[in-house]
Amino acid sequence: MRSCVAAVLAVLLPAAALGQPATGQQLPAPAEGAAPAETGRAPMLPAPQNTPVIPTLPSDRNDLAYGAYQRGLYVSALKHATARVEANRNDAAAMTLLGELYAQGLAVPQNFTEAASWYRLAHERGDANATFALAMLTMDGLGVPKDRAQAEALLEQAAAKGHPVACYNLALLLLPRHTEGGDARAVELLQRAAAAEIADAQYALAVLYREGRGVPPDRVKMAEWLARAAENGNLPAQVEYAIALFNGDGTARSEEEAARWFERAAWRGNPIAQNRLARILAAGRGRPADPVEAATWHMLAAQAGLADSWLDDALKSLTDEQRKTAADNARERAERLEFGIGP
Repeated sequence: MRSCVAAVLAVLLPAAALGQPATGQQLPAPAEGAAPAETGRAPMLPAPQNTPVIPTLPSDRNDLAYGAYQRGLYVSALKHATARVEANRNDAAAMTLLGELYAQGLAVPQNFTEAASWYRLAHERGDANATFALAMLTMDGLGVPKDRAQAEALLEQAAAKGHPVACYNLALLLLPRHTEGGDARAVELLQRAAAAEIADAQYALAVLYREGRGVPPDRVKMAEWLARAAENGNLPAQVEYAIALFNGDGTARSEEEAARWFERAAWRGNPIAQNRLARILAAGRGRPADPVEAATWHMLAAQAGLADSWLDDALKSLTDEQRKTAADNARERAERLEFGIGP
């Protein structure tokens, strides 16, 4: 479950503030001599993120309060957490849970002031999740005065306690400053977050290895982090890893594996992936040639604004019946994508 704080926080930093995207990146041109389609500006780094402050698996499997929360029994979670705090004024985990219930408005009216009070009590008792949550509220002025410097100090404390998302967000605060020490520290923080399988941190590391920020440029490590981020569901990483595989950039070349990743990203609605998959299917590289499927994905990418004259030319020999089939497929596929229904 995603924290309510995430819904109202949006982002800490605009992506553009993190530097210019890579240019001149090689993209798959499935037909010999065919020019790659325009891709637009790829994001430099993912945006900062928030997560629920409640651990996925409490350390005590018999914890009634956390167990109720995880099952969606929020009234019971509130009751058990309140009873725990009444019995023990130093129960930081129960205080953090109460803060999360108020932040999300679960079993109680949403109240960021009350949430911040509970988070602060838990933070003062050493709870890293509460420290992180309080930092997020302070960054955006929810329930507490907006104070970027104080929010960053809280993120530092949460990161020092090992909170992986705090490490990630703190790294993204450091990168726009463009200092050698700040970039190196950001890499160290991202590595800690990436080790905890935070997909956005893994993708950010891939970008930094590609651009040589805070670390020497290393295309092999770039591809390795893209692969891990892709496996963990980061959509830009899935597209860029597919490109790396198609071109053999930092990893063994495999047009078949590239096609698989393009397809996964295409079914998640990414127009670049849809365009690249259409090219692969039109040219028969990495997949058997299938002009109707190629036209289907081409239409979907075009609907998102990604035109491709090479595909227009490659598919001009389709019959009227084939074009109608592709159009029907694209219409049905667009509806499935709207509702998140995959293949």
